[in-house]
Amino acid sequence: MLALTELGQRLRQERESKGLSLEDLQKLTKIQKRYLLGIEEGNYEVMPGKFYVRAFIKQYCEAIGLDTDAIFEEYKSDIPSTQTEDMPQQLSRVRSRKEIPQHTKGVSKAYDYLPTVLVVAGVVVVGIIIWVIAQNIVSDKNKEQANQEAPNSEVQQSNTQEETNETTAKNDNSNSEDEQSAADKKEQEKEKAAKEKAEKEKAEKEKAEKEKKDSGKQEYKEVQKTGRSATYALSGADAFNLEVTSTQADTWLDVKNGKGNAFFSSILKKGETKEFDLTKETEARVNIGYSPGVELKVNGKAVDLPFDSSKQVRQVVTIQYQPAEAQ
Repeated sequence: MLALTELGQRLRQERESKGLSLEDLQKLTKIQKRYLLGIEEGNYEVMPGKFYVRAFIKQYCEAIGLDTDAIFEEYKSDIPSTQTEDMPQQLSRVRSRKEIPQHTKGVSKAYDYLPTVLVVAGVVVVGIIIWVIAQNIVSDKNKEQANQEAPNSEVQQSNTQEETNETTAKNDNSNSEDEQSAADKKEQEKEKAAKEKAEKEKAEKEKAEKEKKDSGKQEYKEVQKTGRSATYALSGADAFNLEVTSTQADTWLDVKNGKGNAFFSSILKKGETKEFDLTKETEARVNIGYSPGVELKVNGKAVDLPFDSSKQVRQVVTIQYQPAEAQ
């Protein structure tokens, strides 16, 4: 095994402190595990090119919450500089052995298969002749049987008609009962749907009134913004509830209060939502490792991330809370 570089040791220690395995990091960064191991061991020869070394290290740092610029400056001696790489020389072509002209080969093969084709054609013709004879025999037998059964057909037809009339009468009665039952069921379903609709409209109205009431006094405004961090002030609210949802991919999430006590510090899976009751706290710090597709809600109301996620993948949001009763 290769000796770890100072950068590799630093990255591995930071990853392990977060409780992340190489498999977890592979899911976060979409970088193959062998490349991630190569970064930790300083084995850049496994990379597809020097350009990818710097790009993969940058994604590694962002996924575990490290400042990329600071890392590149501190360990610049461990990171190769980007330079133009020579394209591999065009592979030589190996000439194949001399071939027999294609038209000659085709004619030769046709002559080889001719006897087989003739035999198969003969078998098919014989089969068709046998099938035609068999059909004629079956047709003659059917005609004889029909002539023998003709005298009894009128009696059978009469009996069949009577049975059909009885069956029709029974079906009419049954259909009438089924139609009545279906009408009753349809009416019940209609009443149930109307009741559910009324309950839903009532709940939505109550929710809208509550949100309108809360929005009238709650205020969430930006205090300052620098680098990849931003601070917001939450005031005029009786509670401080935070929801974090990842909709696109797994992300690293770290939520702490102003004293540094952690409420959550782990991977937030795609489609997963975490809720935090921070009413007793005066400050909360939210560290998001992969911000694309991450949604924040404060007291049930969606709030925007401070930075464009396409430009700032990792973002840190600090929320200072002042309860309404303290104002």
